[in-house]
This record gives sequence, structure tokens and C-alpha cells, in this order.
Amino acid sequence: MPNKSDLSRREFLGTTAGTMAVLGGMNLQASVSTETGDVAATVRLTPASILVLYLAKPVPTWPRADFKPQDDIQRIQPVLDAFEAKPEPAVKFMGHQLLRVPDDLSRVQGAIQKADGLLVFNLTSTVMNLIDPLSGSGLPLVLFSQPYSGHDWSGWSDLLARGRRVEVVASSDFGDLETPLRVLAARHHLRQSRVVCIQPDAESDASSKALEEKFGATIRFVPYSHLQSLYEAADPQAARRDAAVFTNAALKVVEPKPAEVVDAFRLYHAVEKLLEEEQANAITIDCLGGFRRGDLPAYPCVAWSKLNDRRSLYGVCEADLHSTFTQMLFTYYSGKPGFVSDPVIDTKTNTVIHAHCVSATHLDGFDKPPSPYIVRSHMEDNKGVSLQVKWRSTGQTVTLAKLADAETLLVSTGKVVATPDLPRGCRTKFATQVRDASKMLMNYSGNLHRVLFSGDHLQAAHQMGRLLSLKVVEET
Repeated sequence: MPNKSDLSRREFLGTTAGTMAVLGGMNLQASVSTETGDVAATVRLTPASILVLYLAKPVPTWPRADFKPQDDIQRIQPVLDAFEAKPEPAVKFMGHQLLRVPDDLSRVQGAIQKADGLLVFNLTSTVMNLIDPLSGSGLPLVLFSQPYSGHDWSGWSDLLARGRRVEVVASSDFGDLETPLRVLAARHHLRQSRVVCIQPDAESDASSKALEEKFGATIRFVPYSHLQSLYEAADPQAARRDAAVFTNAALKVVEPKPAEVVDAFRLYHAVEKLLEEEQANAITIDCLGGFRRGDLPAYPCVAWSKLNDRRSLYGVCEADLHSTFTQMLFTYYSGKPGFVSDPVIDTKTNTVIHAHCVSATHLDGFDKPPSPYIVRSHMEDNKGVSLQVKWRSTGQTVTLAKLADAETLLVSTGKVVATPDLPRGCRTKFATQVRDASKMLMNYSGNLHRVLFSGDHLQAAHQMGRLLSLKVVEET
């Protein structure tokens, strides 16, 4: 399948409205809305600070002897202004300095310490003597190389082989900066994030510590008992109001009783309170075991759906931290919530069916209309409340991703060919035609879950690999 981003350059260069705003580089506080009113997001989000540097040797030869770097700089600046004006992903450009000899690097050392990433333009040939030390700063670096600017891109494979976190865009279209800039913004988003994890062994281990070290997010382990106390303190009347809005908006209600829907919203409000207390924007719970043991008063399927429909907030099933980090990374990059899946492989039809009882309704994007839904029970025990989302997805390309560990990103793409409505498997299901279902079957790793995102993000996954030092494995 073609490696192209699903996000158009026009969308990236535009200034479409979002729930976040960038105001002169100030810290920004996202506001999100629920049925009960406005609730401030629990993490104070700041734009990714990208240091922009223009590189040109003192006496140009290529592209021409009389080349004036300032001419190109004046042409590039409005393009960067348009990138920065986009509400999300939030990016703030800084620096904008012209460097010509290695001694000039001393002028930007302070700025490098404050930056989240580097964007460099080789305006002339023979500037690897500047790129090499910049790529060794520890920050991810993106080079934009216009035609006729120079040939420093030819040294990129060597930089990658030396472990540098670098990406090169060799293009005549500045819109091709879209993908790597989104990746840099998503990396910064993870570094600001706080994740709550609730499971029987409420303590960190080597796996969770590796995720924290790699991506910079903080993981907080919280006991079930505290969430239970917040549930008991939740306002039943507010839960009833929200439950009525939720059921009235549904296509229909099948199994759940009204009291079960109210309980689901009491848990949702308890989760909101917990995220506020912890100043966190993501949560994952051992929900199946917790409900079965009586540690959870209700399934969190509705709570996760509501959170995942809110920009920069995340609810993920089964205390799966690797899927949580995958969802945070790709959701912020793409502007689309993820769908955590239990895949079902059918080699006869070369399809992979993705099924789960949790689904956001804004799978096409936060700025797109929500999909209709049916209120159902949780499939595996016919208890509690979940959503069967009727996503109008047939014919769409989707991307499946999973951080198998802190160093490995599994990825594949497929085309949605059906949305099965069968009394088997989880409530929401998407059947995807893939390149080689047998290859996925025989090489499956990284535990069961995969996270599905609308659109083709295969190119982005490989750029994430180069900019975040991840090994990217295509599964099909």
C-alpha cells in the first residue's frame, strides 16, 4: 500500500479551529466539554518548541555563486508562520538563526537546551560540518532539503547508523514537513503526559519504567479502593442526567438497565475526578479482572469512550500501558482517537477483524461528526454498559500500531471491507483486508492488543522510528 499520510497538506497549512489555542507561545490549558458542563483538562499542555536553523557555507558555490541566504529565509518564514498558527498539534518555532561555520554553533547552545526538536534548512551545499554536531545534541533533528540546495542528505544513512535521531525531507513542497513536525509535537505531548494505571499489583516494574524513560511520561499506580471511594462520592443526580443524554442520543438501548447506565456515568465522573487529582490525561485499568473480583463497581467502557472523544484525554482497557502509550502517540500525531482491538485473523479471506467493547465515536477525527451508536452490555459476561459504534468506515484505509516494548513499534495498514454485526466477539467490529494475513499470524508478537487509527500512517510510523529511535516492524 502507498506510504502516504492521510492528512492533506492543505489541512496542515490551514488554521482550522480546535479545542486548543496557541497564544504567543504561552502555556495553554485545554478545555473539554461533557454533558454536565465544561471540565478543564488535567494536564497543562505547552506547544513543542522547535529550534529553526538555516545553514549556509560562507562562500556559496551550490546552488550558485551569487546566492543570498536571506532570500530563501524570507521565503521560508511565512510557511513556518502558517505551521505555527495551526491550533493542533501545537508547535512554536524559535531561533531562526543563520549559521555558517562551526564556531557559530556556540550562539545557539542555550536555545538547544530549551528546544524539543531541531528543524534545519541546508540553504547551500557542504554544511554537514554543522549538521553533524547538531544531530549529536540529543534532540531529534529534521532536515528540509530543497532541490538544488545541497547534497547533505547523502550522509543521512551514516547519521542513522550512528544512532542519531534524524529525518530528512528532500522535497520541493514545504507541505511535506507536515508529518515530521506532527511527530515532534506528539513526542513532546508524551513527555508532558501523566498516566494513571490501576491493577492488582499497584507498582511499577521494568516494563513501565522503560516506557517512562523512553517517552518521558509519568506513570502513577493507584489502588482500586481510591477509585471506589470517588465513585461512592459521585453525584447520582448528575450521573442520571448524563445517562439520559447518552441513551437519548443512541440509536437504541438493547441489554443494559437504566441503573447500569447510571452506574457507568458515576464511574466516568469518578475517573474524571481521579485524573484531576493526579493531574493526568490518561488512564488504564485492569477492568475485566477488577469487575470480576468486585474491585470495580462498573465497567469503564462508557468512561473510556467519553474520554477518547475528548482531545488529549485517553482511556485504555486492561491495564495495557503499551497500548496506552501507542494511543497517545498516534492520536496526538493524527488528530484521531484510537480503537484498541482484539484482532481476529482469517487467512482464507486475507482479513483481520478488529473487535472490542470500547470505542470512541469520533474515529474520523475530533473535528468530524460522531458516529451513531447502540447501547449494549459488555459482551463477555453480558453485564454493564458498552457501545456498539456504527462507524461509516467501509472503504477507508486504517493503520494498526502497537508499541511491543519501549523500543519496538509494530505497524500495518488495511482497508475496511465490512463492519460485522454478529452475536460473536466484542460489540464493535471492523473487518480489514490486509496485504498478508498469514505473515501477521505466523509472526505475531507484542501481546494481543493492537490500536486502530483511521487513515494511512505508515510513513509517519517510519518517521517516528527514526525520530524516536524505535525499531519499526511492518506486520503484514
